[in-house]
Amino acid sequence: MRLSGKLENRDAWVTHGVCPIEKAMGVVGSRNAMLIMREAFYGTTRFEDFGHRVGMSDATTASNLKALVEAGLLTRSSYKEAGHRTRLEYVLTEAGRDLMPVVVGLFNWGMKHAAAPPPLAIDHDGCGTHVDVRLVCDAGHEVATDDLELRVAR
Repeated sequence: MRLSGKLENRDAWVTHGVCPIEKAMGVVGSRNAMLIMREAFYGTTRFEDFGHRVGMSDATTASNLKALVEAGLLTRSSYKEAGHRTRLEYVLTEAGRDLMPVVVGLFNWGMKHAAAPPPLAIDHDGCGTHVDVRLVCDAGHEVATDDLELRVAR
């Protein structure tokens, strides 16, 4: 990545407090938050299922779900099974669904670089081939890391 313009002098600027990565990590930067989002992408919607599948206590599950709802990544929705009281489920919002490439990227990175990758794959349902996350500019060009430019936004 190349820094351009005013950004070339790293001592002349800081991003603390305004960096999009910093802000995003404030929302989903914990292990539990990302694993809850993983489960939401896998179709988990119920409180007890999140806790069980991620291995969290009820208090930790409640705290993380509350934070993800407050951040706008999940929304609470009521459901009622016959003979039971009304309960809440957690459903991905548009902002939550927009996190999918990050989750797929982490999944693929973990498969390639983690010590013991699980026997799982994320494939395209339409053709059966592996799904990868790539850097692509708005003009449709695939962009290599060395071709990235960080600059002051216009």
